[in-house]
Amino acid sequence: MLRYSLFRRTFSPRFSSLSRYSFSPVASVRSPTVDPRSNFSIKDKIGALDEVLSTLKKLNISLTRIESRPSRSNGYYEFVIDLEVTQTSLLTNVVDELKKTVSLVKVVSIGTSDADFPEEAIQSVPWFPRKIADLDSFADRVVAFGADLDSNHPGFIDSEYRARRAEITNLARNYKHGDKLPSVSYTKQEIETWGHVFKHLTKLYPTHACQEMLYVFPLLVQNCGFREDNIPQLEHVSRFLKDCTGWTVRPVMGLMSSRDFLNALAFRVFHSTQYIRHHSKPLYTPEPDVCHELLGHVPLYADPDFADFSQEIGLASLGATDEDLTKLSTIYWFTVEFGICRQNNKLKAYGAGLLSSFGELEYCLTDKAKYLPFDPEVAAVHPFPITSYQPVYFVAESFKDMKEKVRDFSSSLKRPFGTRYNALTESIEVLDTKDSILKYAKSIGSDVDRLIGAMERFNGF
Repeated sequence: MLRYSLFRRTFSPRFSSLSRYSFSPVASVRSPTVDPRSNFSIKDKIGALDEVLSTLKKLNISLTRIESRPSRSNGYYEFVIDLEVTQTSLLTNVVDELKKTVSLVKVVSIGTSDADFPEEAIQSVPWFPRKIADLDSFADRVVAFGADLDSNHPGFIDSEYRARRAEITNLARNYKHGDKLPSVSYTKQEIETWGHVFKHLTKLYPTHACQEMLYVFPLLVQNCGFREDNIPQLEHVSRFLKDCTGWTVRPVMGLMSSRDFLNALAFRVFHSTQYIRHHSKPLYTPEPDVCHELLGHVPLYADPDFADFSQEIGLASLGATDEDLTKLSTIYWFTVEFGICRQNNKLKAYGAGLLSSFGELEYCLTDKAKYLPFDPEVAAVHPFPITSYQPVYFVAESFKDMKEKVRDFSSSLKRPFGTRYNALTESIEVLDTKDSILKYAKSIGSDVDRLIGAMERFNGF
C-alpha cells in the first residue's frame, strides 16, 4: 500500500476511477430518438402527480427528467418533463391522455423531426446533472475515506481523530446548494498541522510554482486568511473565487467517483474536503485533505485561463462513456493534479498534487524527472502510478493552449450531443437538436455584435 518517506508525495488520487450513474427515472437516454419536452400544471393535491405518472406508465413512456415549481396560479404546480419516445405519433397520444388529468399541457421542444429509428441506433448515455442543485445528489456518494479510514491510514487507531473526522464530514453530508458553506472551528493541533505544511510549501513556491500561482497566492493571503496560523474557511475562499472567475467551492465528505467529481467541474464547482491529515505525519496523507485542496487546487481556480480549461474537462465528462471518462480522468491527472508548464523557457509546477507536496514539488523539477509535451491523445492513455512520484510529467505551453487541445479532443468522444454551461441559469444546455444549436448560435451572435460595436467605437482598431 502507500508507504512514503517524510517528504514524498502526500496524497492519492482525488477521485476514484470507478464510474457511477446517478439515480434517474430511467437509466439511459436514447439517442437519436424523439426527445420531447412538455410542461403542464396540476392542482396541488395529494396523489395528483401519481395520476400523471400512471398515465405515462400505461402508455409505456419513459421519463428522462422531471422538474417542478410553484405555478403563478394559486393552488397549482407546474411540471417540466423530458420524455423518451421512438415515434412522433406517440407524442400526440401522450398529450391527449395528459389533458384528461392536468391543465395547460404544452410541448415546448422536440428532440428531432425524424419518426422512426432502428434499435441499433439507440445508445445508452449515463445520467448527468442538468442544473447546479443536482450536485446535491452527490453529497453522500463518496467511494473512499470520509469518516471511514483504511487500516494503513495514520489516524486509523486514533479514536479521537476518527470522531473528529466524522463530525466534519457530517457538515458536508448536510450541505445543500444555496446554504451558507459550513464553518469549521479548527483545533490548535489541526492549525499546527496546517502551519507545518504551509511553512514548508511556501518556501518552495517562489522557485518552483508557476506565475499564476505566485500572482494569486498573495491575494489569498490578503482576502481569505491564508497564513501559517490560520486554516481558511471555504465560505471565504468560495466568495473570492466567485469574484475572480465564477467558480465556487462546496464541501465533500471524501473521495468521489470520477464521474461525479468531473461532472461538477462543468458547473465551475470544485468539491473540497474540510478535514485535515493526521498530526503524526503532517507531510503525508493518503487522500486529499484541506491542505491539498486549499494550497494545491484553490489558487489556480482564480486564474481565468486555468478555470476555463478545468471546466472544459467537466463539460466533456457529461454523459461520457466509461471508456471516455477514464481518458478524461487521466488527462485531469496529468494536468490539474500533476501538470508542469513552460514559462520564460523554464519549467514550473501548476498541478495541485505538486503544489501541495513538498517532496514531489522538489523532485518534479530535477534532472531525475522526465517530460513529454502535453498532447491529450497521448496523456489520455498514458499509465501512471499512485504510490510513488510520477515518472513522466506532461508539459503545457499555456493554459489557453491546453484548453483548445482538450476541446478538440472532446469533439472526438463517443457522445451524441454537445453541452454548454449557461452561467445565468447555472444549468447545462444540451446541444442535440437544430433548435438548441440555433439558440446557442444566436446568443453567440449577440455577443459578437456587441464586440464589433465596441471595436468600432475604439480608435485603436
